[in-house]
Amino acid sequence: MQEMSYLQDNSKVEALTKAVLISILAVAIILSNLLIIATYANFKGPTEVINYYLLSLAVADLLCGLLVVPFSVYPALTGEWIQEEIICRFTGYLEVTLWAVSVYTFMWISVDRYLAVRKPLRYETVQTKTRCQCWMAFTWISAALLCCPPILGYTAPVKNDVAHICMLDWGNMAAYSITLAILVLGPSVISIVHNYSYIFIMMRKLKSGEPIHDKEYATALAENLSNPSHMMSFALVFAFWMSWLPWISLRLYEQVTGDVVQSTLINFGVVWIGVLNSFWKIIIMTTMSPQFRIALRVFCLTICCKTKGRLQAELIGLDPDD
Repeated sequence: MQEMSYLQDNSKVEALTKAVLISILAVAIILSNLLIIATYANFKGPTEVINYYLLSLAVADLLCGLLVVPFSVYPALTGEWIQEEIICRFTGYLEVTLWAVSVYTFMWISVDRYLAVRKPLRYETVQTKTRCQCWMAFTWISAALLCCPPILGYTAPVKNDVAHICMLDWGNMAAYSITLAILVLGPSVISIVHNYSYIFIMMRKLKSGEPIHDKEYATALAENLSNPSHMMSFALVFAFWMSWLPWISLRLYEQVTGDVVQSTLINFGVVWIGVLNSFWKIIIMTTMSPQFRIALRVFCLTICCKTKGRLQAELIGLDPDD
């Protein structure tokens, strides 16, 4: 009897701990990404094109914090599912769609950084605000359409009682799952690896003092490579893949070996470490992006001082009438 009571108490503590952790994560994701969106929306000074991609990432993470993570709190606490099947199916669809949006957006960020280094003299004419917005609209629409077939299917969604999250049943759609993985991961991974490899190679050449005959190009390249956005964007991409690497590794291990890992802690941890990626962005952007820090300072002082126009002009060196 004492042993059963201990196990029951231990189970309650574990359930409460999981529910609290998920709740904290949901609040952190929502607040951090709301702050990113509000900061960029408030800032009226000169901005880089990459900021529109960062806004897209923040919107995707905010939707994850609002429409995916909170639905896991109650199952984690009670072990019961109160969601209707259609809601569970929609939650699983959102998870995959928002993940695909993030992967595609990181691909476009790498392309943007590649063009900034490859064509520094023509970058501003090649990467315009309108073109960037079109790419983002295309990304959201294509991700939504690519991931929608499973939600229209007749298979029931999978309610993961370990990670306490609804998922689509990809096991019954092996051909479609492989095709989707190729369409999403194929171009994205290849682009990211190629583009950042080129950027780091050019950084190394510039530091080594290798001569560049076109002086105008060399000056523009040196100025562009000094932009902190290159390393900041790479840190965002690296943090994203490192967050999801444990989950990807576990799934690959189970597929290759045929062994199913039974550890509750491991299965719960790999999923939510991946979801935690939605919070890391604000930390990376605050520590590595001077422009974001200025925009964040403007936003905070605007709220406190309520002198938005004059304050922004003073901080970014613009004429108040511009």
